[in-house]
Order: sequence, then C-alpha cells, then structure tokens
Amino acid sequence: MKKILLLLLFPLFGLSQSKPFAKGADVSWLPQMESTGYKFYDSDGKEKDCLELLKERGMNSIRLRVWVNPSDDKASGHCSKEETIAMALRAQKMGFRIMVDFHYSDSWADPAKQFKPKAWENHTFPELLNDVYNHTFEVIKALKTAGVTPEWVQVGNEIPGGMLWPDGSTKNWEKLGQLLNKGYDAVKAVDKKIKVIVHVDEGNNNKKFREFFDNATKQKVRYDVIGMSYYPYWIKKDYTETIADLQFNLKDMAKRYGKEVMVVEVGGEDDKIENTKKLLQATIKAVRNVPNHKGIGVLYWEPQGAKSWSQYGLSAWLENGQPSPALDAFKE
Repeated sequence: MKKILLLLLFPLFGLSQSKPFAKGADVSWLPQMESTGYKFYDSDGKEKDCLELLKERGMNSIRLRVWVNPSDDKASGHCSKEETIAMALRAQKMGFRIMVDFHYSDSWADPAKQFKPKAWENHTFPELLNDVYNHTFEVIKALKTAGVTPEWVQVGNEIPGGMLWPDGSTKNWEKLGQLLNKGYDAVKAVDKKIKVIVHVDEGNNNKKFREFFDNATKQKVRYDVIGMSYYPYWIKKDYTETIADLQFNLKDMAKRYGKEVMVVEVGGEDDKIENTKKLLQATIKAVRNVPNHKGIGVLYWEPQGAKSWSQYGLSAWLENGQPSPALDAFKE
C-alpha cells in the first residue's frame, strides 16, 4: 500500500520541485583561448579541460554570447551561430545547462554601445523587427536541431539604454518594446519552455531598474526573468558598500513585477582573491534569499578569461593557468 501511495504522490512532488540553483559562467572566449594555445591546469598542476575545472568548482550552467556577423578578432570577434552551437553541444554533453545571450550586434553591445549589425544598418524599422525575429529564431532553432534546447535566452545584452540604436533606444520605448517582443516571440516559437531574460546592468541600482521595467510594463514587454549585472569594480566601490542594495533590488524586482531574478554577470578583481571570493559568496546568498524561490542563479563573466590572454582584469584565473581559489565560492 505504501508503495502505491508513493507512486501516486511522486508526480505531485515532481511538479512542485523547482530546478537547482544555477551557478555558472559565461565562457564565450574559451574556443579562441584554446585555438591560440592557452592551457588550463588544475590546482595540482595537471592539464585539464576548462569546463571540467568549472564543473569541479560547483558550476552547472554555461552562458554563450551570439553576434550576428562577427569578425575573427581574437578577443572581440567569433561567437557566431555555428561556434555557439559547437560550444553549447560541448557544454551540454558535460551536463551543463545552457544560456544564450543575444547582443544583436556584430561585436560588443553594452550600456555604452548598442550598434546595429552592419547588414541591418540601413533597414527600416519594420525590417529591423523582422531581423530580430529571424536571427533569434534561426539561432535557437539551429541549436534545438543540433540537440541543445537552451534553458534561458537573453534578448539583448545590458540594455538600460535600449538596443539597436537609435531605433530601439529607450528614447523610443514603444519601438524598443516591439523589438523585445519580437525576440521573445521568436524564442517561444522554437520552444515555449525556454525562459526569456531581459538584462540590465548595475544590479545594485534600484532606481535604474524600476525606471526600465516600469516602462517595459507600460509597453507590455513579454519576458520571464529579470537579469542583472553586478560589478562593484566598475562603480569604484567595494561589494560591502553595495551588496545590501543588490539584495533590496533583487527582492523588489521579484515582488514588483512577479518575475524570477538572476545575476547573469558578476566579477571581481583577479588579484584580490579573498575579496572576490567573499563578493561571490555574498552575491549567491543575496540571490538565494529572494522569497518564494524567485532568485534562480548567479553566473561569473569569463572567469577563465585570464588577464595574460584577454587583458581583462576581472577574470578569476591565476597567472599559472589554474582557477582562482575565489571560484570555490560556487562549491558552497
């Protein structure tokens, strides 16, 4: 009788269980690093696959950026549809969950620049709407055909000022809303279960987030998750000065808009190992503390992107090719 009861109740328990907390990294530079001969080593000095090193440190999710027609520049190119598919397959085979981050540009898109892809530069706004839909659909459909269905897809990368400037600037919120909805519709046309993220920087800045997502609400923008970046370094403050603001904003966003929240980018200084570890521990704790399991994950931005290779000082890798002990924060 007990066995029958358990079998009857198991599906109910299964439905109520949320997915594990996402802990991971954006590793979009990894294929280029490997192709230029960069080697990764474990703490015992043995050469090892970078993804294996991240997995051993508690990570379960990988984020990959997509550019429209990128160059072959070592640090500011690559990340095409084809390269993203190859990398997503590799990560999935190792058990990682996948996030895809659309920049809607041929290179970096962030708060300071949201340049249209060259092929779209002279397009009318109706054509731009089709461009966003078609590009998004093609990449996600190709991934699914290859055997990878991303768990999350970002429509735009760090877009507090909008994307595809000037048409999709926040000075033209009506148009930005339409562009975001085209991206959402394209993702859901491939698979309704994929969660769509809208991503804004400065996760500790509640005023910025309220202004952005209040406007998104007015324009009836469709999305599932509010994504945040959190980099105390770029605002010249220590995490101890801003972590309470991040915690407040995470809880406020989840309550105000009824959405899941996630820190999709975080990073600390590679030469301040203990401080970066504490930053990560505090960030993970802040996201986990969001009520009703609405805080769903934390991802480091390019932890493996060693400064010697990338000139980027917010990686979490040592000069000897080994992971920084700061990444042990993800084990907990």
